[in-house]
Amino acid sequence: MSRPDAEVSTVALLDVIRSIAFVGDLAMGQPTDHSPRVAWIAGQLARAAGADDVACAEAMTVALLRWSGCTANAPEFARLVGDDVSGRKALLAIQSSSSGFRVGTKGGGSAFHSLSRIHCEVAGDIAKELGLSEAAQFALRHLFESHNGAGAPDGLQGEQIPSSVYTASLAGDLDIFHRLYGFEQACQLIGQRADVLYPVGLASLLIQNAARWLAELDNDPTLSGPCSLDAAFSGRTTSLEILADVIDLKLPWMTGHSRRVAQLARHAAMALELDEARQQKVYRAALIHGIGRAAVPNMVWNTPGKLMEPEWERVRLVPYWTGRAARQLGSLAGEAEIASYAYERPDGSGYYREARTGSIPIEGRILSAATAWAALRAARPWREALEESAAGALMASEAAAGRHDADVVRALLKPPRSSRSKPALTSLTSLLTQRERDVLRWISLGASNKEVARKLAISPSTVRTHVESVFRKLECTTRAAATLKATQLGLL
Repeated sequence: MSRPDAEVSTVALLDVIRSIAFVGDLAMGQPTDHSPRVAWIAGQLARAAGADDVACAEAMTVALLRWSGCTANAPEFARLVGDDVSGRKALLAIQSSSSGFRVGTKGGGSAFHSLSRIHCEVAGDIAKELGLSEAAQFALRHLFESHNGAGAPDGLQGEQIPSSVYTASLAGDLDIFHRLYGFEQACQLIGQRADVLYPVGLASLLIQNAARWLAELDNDPTLSGPCSLDAAFSGRTTSLEILADVIDLKLPWMTGHSRRVAQLARHAAMALELDEARQQKVYRAALIHGIGRAAVPNMVWNTPGKLMEPEWERVRLVPYWTGRAARQLGSLAGEAEIASYAYERPDGSGYYREARTGSIPIEGRILSAATAWAALRAARPWREALEESAAGALMASEAAAGRHDADVVRALLKPPRSSRSKPALTSLTSLLTQRERDVLRWISLGASNKEVARKLAISPSTVRTHVESVFRKLECTTRAAATLKATQLGLL
C-alpha cells in the first residue's frame, strides 16, 4: 500500500510486530513485557489444544498485535474517560464475568461498539499491511467478540470466532489477573468468564496448565520473547514506516509527523556528508522516535497551556521509554538508542538524560534538531504553526544559544539538492477528488465535520457526503483507518 515515491526502510517483520506490541503495552498502561508474555502463553495454549505449528504461530501473532489498534481510538477513549492510558489499565483490571471494556464503558452508550470498531478495523489493516495471513487479519478485526455473542464489532459467537481470539483473550486475562490478584483469584475470574467471553473447554485447559506455564515464564523470562515466532517469520521483512504511522495515530495533530522528521533528518545527514549507513540509521531512528509517546495520556498532550510538574515529568520520560524499547527490538536496537536522544539539547537543557554535546552522538543531534524543526512548522494545541522564515529564525537563535548543534541546524535549513524525477502519482491522486483530499486532510488532523465545513466554507452535510465518499474509496469505515491508509498512500 505504500506510495511509490516514498522512501521505504525495510526491516525484519518480527521486529516491527514486537515494536507495535511495545507501543500497545505502553498505551494500555501495561508492563512492557505484557504482550510478549501473553503471546507465549497463547502459543502454549494453542499447542495444548492440538494446534499445528501454523496455528500456534497465528495464536502468538494475534496475541502480540491485539493492542495494535489502541493508538487509533485513543482520542475517543480520552473523550470518554479523560486519561486514556490509566483508563484502559483500569478497565483491564475490572473483576467481572464479562469484558472489562464492555462493563467499564456501559455508561457510554454505544461507546464499547464504537471504540471496538475503530480498534479492530485499524488492527486488521495493520495486519494486512504487514502481509499477515487472511486468518490473522480476520482475527484482529474481531478481537472484542465474545463466545456468547455479546461482543463487538460484529456480534460473532461460538465457533464463528477464531480460536486465536480466544487464546489471546485467555492468555491476557491470566497474565493481568495473576499479576494483580494472585493465582487463585486469576483462575476464579477466568472460570467466571468461561462460556461468556471464551469457551469453557479452552478456559479449563488454560487453568489446568496455568501454574506450570507461569512458573516456566518466571524461571526463564526469555521464553516470552523470541519463542517459535523466530522460525515462523524468518527472512520476512516489512516497511518500518508502518510503525511510524501507528505511533502517530495516537494524536490526530501528529499525523505524518514521524515521516516528516525522518525525511528532514536524512536531508541533514546528507548535507553533513554522513555515509549512507549513518544516513539510513538516523532516518530509521526518526521513524521510531515517538514510541514512548504512547505512555502519556492524550489529555496531557492536548493541554493548551503550560504543563504542571507531574504532567511534564511524564513527558520527560517519553524518550526513556523509546530507549527501553531497544531491549526488545532486535535489529532496531541501535536505532531505538539513537531515537532516545530526540529531545536532548547540547547545552544539557533537554531530556531525559540532560545530556550535553560530548555525550550526544551526531545522529542524536540531527534527530533532535529535525524533531524541533518539524514541530515548529505544524500546529499544536498550545500554539499555531510557524511560517518557514519564523521557524528558521527561531532554530538559528536556539543554535546560537547552544540549544541545538549549529552545524546541524545549518544543514537542516539548507535547501535540498535537486533529486531525480519520481514516479507519477496520477493513479493515486486520482483516487480522490481535490475536495475530498481537502476534507480528508482536516479530518485526519482531528477536525469535526462542523470545523471542516467552517474551514472550507461548505456545509456540514457536504462534508459528510465527502467523508462517506472517502470511506468508500479507501474501503474503510472509521476516520482512523482512513488516516492510516491515506498516509501510506501519500494522499495527505
